[in-house]
Amino acid sequence: MANLVNCRPSWPMRLGVLLVSVAIAGALPANAQEAPDIAEPMVFDLVRPLGAKRGELEVNALAQQNLSGPDRTIEWAPEIELAVADGFAVELELPLEGRHVTAYKIGLQGTFGLLNQGRGIHGVQYLGVWNRAERRWESSLLYILGNRFSRRVSTLTMVGIGDVSSAGRSERALLVNHTSFYDASDATTLGVEVNARLGRERSVLVMPQLHQSLSPRLDVQAGVGAIWRSEEAWRPRAGVRLVRQL
Repeated sequence: MANLVNCRPSWPMRLGVLLVSVAIAGALPANAQEAPDIAEPMVFDLVRPLGAKRGELEVNALAQQNLSGPDRTIEWAPEIELAVADGFAVELELPLEGRHVTAYKIGLQGTFGLLNQGRGIHGVQYLGVWNRAERRWESSLLYILGNRFSRRVSTLTMVGIGDVSSAGRSERALLVNHTSFYDASDATTLGVEVNARLGRERSVLVMPQLHQSLSPRLDVQAGVGAIWRSEEAWRPRAGVRLVRQL
């Protein structure tokens, strides 16, 4: 714990906290309007949807596994998300590989407000991770933009910088996550999520996915896609997330 306390905050952490604070102060009047209904990506999900109302509480868990290659470790992460104010949410997450805890993660997210006559919404997300193996704090800061194009079609895009730590610039990367959604019915949403990490270590994940509502407060998301990492071939990858609203 001493290492966490004494760790000097990185500039994305300081900037992220500042931007989220600005979002809290500036977005509350806009949140009085109804935010567009846009699904969350399965792999790189939000800290509650943008425009979330105070008191919204969710627990969920994501599990992923490569379906070929030498490393087929199950990666999974339970998390809890709470909107502590209108347009501002926090999350605590525990990433694991098998039974081994690999990191401790916190997320902060703020909503700036609505765009495009209420069909769009934008905000900011800060993610802080204590990497247990490297024993260092890593920060990511992303801008979020959601758009509702029609009754059935919407998109969510996240762009930012990640893995900023005391290790220096060599570990920094551009993070891009874009998901296109199609609402097949009130209970079923289809999506294609593309996640790219561009830096010294590069990766691309393409994950077609199905979101299915099982009850008013219980949802399941599942997908099968493929992942590519630097110096590795494309590997098929499967994922599933169970979401419970409280």
